[in-house]
Order: sequence, then structure tokens, then C-alpha cells
Amino acid sequence: MSGESATRITPGNALRPEDVAERVAGGIKVGEDVGEYALRLGDDALILAQRLGWWISRAPELEEDVALGNIALDMLGHARSFLTYAGSAWGKTEDDLAYWRGEAEFRSCFLVEQPNGDFGKTIARQLVFSIFQHELYSRLIDSADETIAAISAKALKEVDYHRDHAIQWTIRLGDGTEESKLRIQAGLDSVWPYVAELFQDDELIERLGGVAARPSEMREPFDALMAQVLDEAGLELPDVQPAMTGGRTGKHSEHLGYILAEMQVIAREHPGATW
Repeated sequence: MSGESATRITPGNALRPEDVAERVAGGIKVGEDVGEYALRLGDDALILAQRLGWWISRAPELEEDVALGNIALDMLGHARSFLTYAGSAWGKTEDDLAYWRGEAEFRSCFLVEQPNGDFGKTIARQLVFSIFQHELYSRLIDSADETIAAISAKALKEVDYHRDHAIQWTIRLGDGTEESKLRIQAGLDSVWPYVAELFQDDELIERLGGVAARPSEMREPFDALMAQVLDEAGLELPDVQPAMTGGRTGKHSEHLGYILAEMQVIAREHPGATW
């Protein structure tokens, strides 16, 4: 993950991964609570980037190859920034955190770990996560931690596109053929058990006060927009029980281990290698 970034430069106080790395190299060191929070944000983005990257050359349209690849690249940029910042709490780099942690040390939510499934399921996951993430970053741009606020300012511009992309595809599939409607509805039904975890407050959120966004406060606007989108798409809000989760405390679904095995294999097989 080291090296020159392909992410876009944005104006104002928004920070690129290189800017965050420069700040950390200049001596910024966060406390462990802020580091743990940044780790959650970075891990969500990193694991979803890994999932979405699979679609390159496999999407149903050439334009979608590019679109999903670009979304994955944006998410990877978010991950680099947050992991670099988190690593300053423990003297670790973004690569240390991405490639040299075990499964129980990751703090990603269950939703981003879920398999891609078919295109309908991937869009359903994107719809849920992009609406959540847009609410999250909209609040974090006012975080009491200026680095988290600045990373979020850059990320929000990109997630605004991710959300629109997911909404437009959800409506297109829901209002398309009988088959496309069945598939997007099945996708929503399969990811919905993992929605509740996104909106759970915990002790870390309480301790961080104005640094973090309170997840429970984002549920109402999330539900409102989701209801609007599903109504326009002619889809039903899933009526399913929440799954047992625990990603924020290092308890993960069976899928994360396979993701990490693929993502970490080169770094672990050839430690220290450069090219």
C-alpha cells in the first residue's frame, strides 16, 4: 500500500493519505481510543475495498468494471488515511496494520465481510453501506479531532458518488425485469441481518465524545432514505432478525479469514520485498 497514491487531490482542508502520513511523520501521535476508532473506520473501508476489487473484469457491463473498481480505489484511499492515523497510536504503519494483524485484531463490521454474491447482492450491500457511510462522514467532518474531520471531508465527496451509484442501480434493478427484482430483493434480504451492528453505540463511542459520531443517532435518517429508495424501486423492506455480530470487538464471520488470507499472502510470503 505504500507509494504514490492514485487518489484525487481535493481542495480545502481535505487530507489525502500522503498528507496524513506526513502529519504522522511530523510527530502527530493519537491516544489509543482515537486510534481504535480510526482502526474501525479504516478496517471497514479496507475489507470492502478488497471485496469490491473482485468485480474488476467480472461486472455485467464494462462501465461497471470501471465504476466498482473506482469505488474500491476510493475505499482503499480512506483505509490508508485512517490506518496511517490509527497506527500512530502504536508506532505502526498502514502496511503493518493491513498485512500483519490476525483476524481477531481487525475491527471491521460484519456487513463488509459478507460475500459479493451476484451483482444484486453487491449492490444491496453497497446501498446499505454507502447510505450509512454518508451519514457517518457527514457528521465526522465536524469531529473534535481535526485529522479525522479532514480525512472525512475528502471521503464524503467520494461517498456521495458511491451512494448515488448504489441508489440508481437499486431503482434500476427493482424496476427492471422480474429476475432483476428478485435478485436485488434477495440481496437486501441477505445483508439486512447485518444492518443493526452499524448503529450500535458502545463504551468507546461514549469515551470519545465529540471525536466520534454516535451510531445510534444515524439510524433514523438511514431508515428514512432507505424507505424512500425502496419505495421508488418497488422493493420491500426486509423483515428479518439481526444476526449475532461483534466485529468491533474482534469477533468476525467465517468470511474474514479467507479475505485476509488472499490480501496478506504476498506481504507474508515475501516480507520486506520491494518492487
